[in-house]
Amino acid sequence: MKKSTCITWLGLAASALLASSSALAQGYPDKPVRFVVPWPAGGATDQVARILAVPLSQSLGVPVVVENKAGAGGNIGTLAVAREKPDGYTLLLATSSTNAAGPYLYAKQGFDPAKDFTAVVHLCAIPNIMVVPAKSPWNNLKDVVDAARAAPGKLTYGSAGIGGSQHLAGAQFKTTAGIDIQHIAYKGSGPAAQDLMAGHIDMMLDTGSLGSIRGGLLKPLAVAASKRLAVLPNVPTFTEAGIPMNASAWYGVMLPANAPAEVVARLNKEINAILQKPEIRHKLQEMGAEVAGGSADEFNRFALAEIKRYEGIVRSSGAPKE
Repeated sequence: MKKSTCITWLGLAASALLASSSALAQGYPDKPVRFVVPWPAGGATDQVARILAVPLSQSLGVPVVVENKAGAGGNIGTLAVAREKPDGYTLLLATSSTNAAGPYLYAKQGFDPAKDFTAVVHLCAIPNIMVVPAKSPWNNLKDVVDAARAAPGKLTYGSAGIGGSQHLAGAQFKTTAGIDIQHIAYKGSGPAAQDLMAGHIDMMLDTGSLGSIRGGLLKPLAVAASKRLAVLPNVPTFTEAGIPMNASAWYGVMLPANAPAEVVARLNKEINAILQKPEIRHKLQEMGAEVAGGSADEFNRFALAEIKRYEGIVRSSGAPKE
């Protein structure tokens, strides 16, 4: 075969591939979409996905089914999405834990957060809140620090699992305050919160506690954010309470790597429109979330920068690598 003929055939094959991809994207979606949450039901990650799933189903015209695929600090569900076809029918609820901190916490995470996903849209960020049981004698952050210094290694804090935002926030608190408290890892924030309310552990830094706070089951002591939450105006930030630290978890939508640009654009457009709906913003803000949104490129740049930023956070936290 002549060189010119070979080049022609290669060009035709590439054109056919692009045309096929474009046709697929134009018909998207024509079947149900899976929305994978790599954490158990009931936590903040699950709540964010479920707030989004119903209006997204309505705007896409097909069912959007939330699927909890938990385990290994969010790595099982995240890896499962990375291995799926990048056709837009499997979405990932990506988090700062799995897609930024993970590489520094796990020797074999199974995926590369910088290469194995296509960013779609940044959803929101939720700060961790220091909470203790309603019957706890502690009423502010100073009480906790004083108690920890009086009994080194005796107090415990719970989390949804090793490497999650709660674990890292607790490790940051331990390092920044210069205290010795013990981490207790659970399989999800729900079981951890239940043990906290029952008094089996002493404290949590949690992103999904507002319901229990409103119900009088947990007492908020401080918010790990740069400013107070509108829903908790009387609760100081950590910095105001004398411990200068921020610890917010971020959430976004990603697809497997090499997803069609048309599909990414469609999802980004629909989700941004949903994030502007007053009722959706209200639900997220009631969780203590700061709503984000924006372009896919903006989210991609943000996520890549976060991978670099979390290297320092994990190192300073002292969290061990699994």
